[in-house]
Amino acid sequence: MDIDFQPYFREYEALRTTADAVFEKVCRSHRDEVKCKPGCDDCCYALFDLTFIEALYINHQFLRQLSDELRESIVEKASHTDRRLHKIKREAAREAAGGGNEEEIITRMGRIRSRCPLLNDENQCDLYDYRPITCRLYGIPLAIGGKGHTCGISGFNAGTAYPTVSMDKITHSLYGLSSRLVRDIESRYHKMGEVLVPLSMALITEYDDTYLGLGPEEEPEPARHRKKRVPR
Repeated sequence: MDIDFQPYFREYEALRTTADAVFEKVCRSHRDEVKCKPGCDDCCYALFDLTFIEALYINHQFLRQLSDELRESIVEKASHTDRRLHKIKREAAREAAGGGNEEEIITRMGRIRSRCPLLNDENQCDLYDYRPITCRLYGIPLAIGGKGHTCGISGFNAGTAYPTVSMDKITHSLYGLSSRLVRDIESRYHKMGEVLVPLSMALITEYDDTYLGLGPEEEPEPARHRKKRVPR
């Protein structure tokens, strides 16, 4: 099934443009505190997930903008990264299920460093112009879940009031756009718009009709009959 994702991508790009404008505004008013500059890759090791619309968008641009050879190299790195992140999240989920302190687990997860598969050997992003919103806002004060966060190498001091971007509001808008897209394409997977995935997974996923839950559901193959072992 052919789907025109461009209207949704344009809405996403509008949110991205707003995020860029906010970042530039904070940079102008706090030049000494914002340390972002060419060659800085601190944000490229941060651990975060993408909403459905962002994952779909970055996958689209990854296939469109890069050469086959470069994509193959990045997919290899992304597969390795995705396996590592899956293991980390599985262990965190197991700890939480066992009664571990959720806040402590989240804080510890936030300290994990994981090299983005799009970061090349020259410490530059191979898909920089299409990078996610989180990457674009990294380096200025953010509020996530009601708590303040700043880049570790920035000059923003704890306890001092600064202009702060609410990532919760941005994420809410992204969830809304994602859910509307899922509804409009009439996917069988109604909750897909609520799913978060790492960037590494977004790069290696094939967003075809089967993945998107489009069209009639395929009939499962008949199960093979097995002989029952008769107890003696």
